[in-house]
Amino acid sequence: MKLRTGDPLIPARVYGPSLKGLTLNLLVREIEPALAFQRNVLGAEVLYSDPDMAILRAQGAEWMLHADHTYLDHPFGKHVTSQSTRGVGVEIRLHGRDPDLAHESALKLGLSVISPPTDKGHGLREVYVIDPDGYTWVLDVPSDGRPGS
Repeated sequence: MKLRTGDPLIPARVYGPSLKGLTLNLLVREIEPALAFQRNVLGAEVLYSDPDMAILRAQGAEWMLHADHTYLDHPFGKHVTSQSTRGVGVEIRLHGRDPDLAHESALKLGLSVISPPTDKGHGLREVYVIDPDGYTWVLDVPSDGRPGS
């Protein structure tokens, strides 16, 4: 079921074939709350959004969000409910996003932070944040040489 009225910025039949390599399509309960996280915590640019889907870009990566209601007639749809656990066991990493800024933004939005910004032994300063739909995002930059934990 689509909620969008009018034409999208780019028709799906044009956008789909333009995708290359690995992409992410995250199913979210609602687009607007997800966009607040994407913009404020991830620092993502919203290339397109409507009530059904959004296209985002940050740090050279591009990904999509689709609202659960768009999957009602999809075979995957029966596995997705408003109470579904999302992304358990998957870390979505966005390299190049300042973890301290992301942490501050996440706290302002009242989100769960699994691990605050920490310099790790593998040379990255990272923060683990749970988005409003339950996906785990790891935002990182190269550490400044402090000992890892």
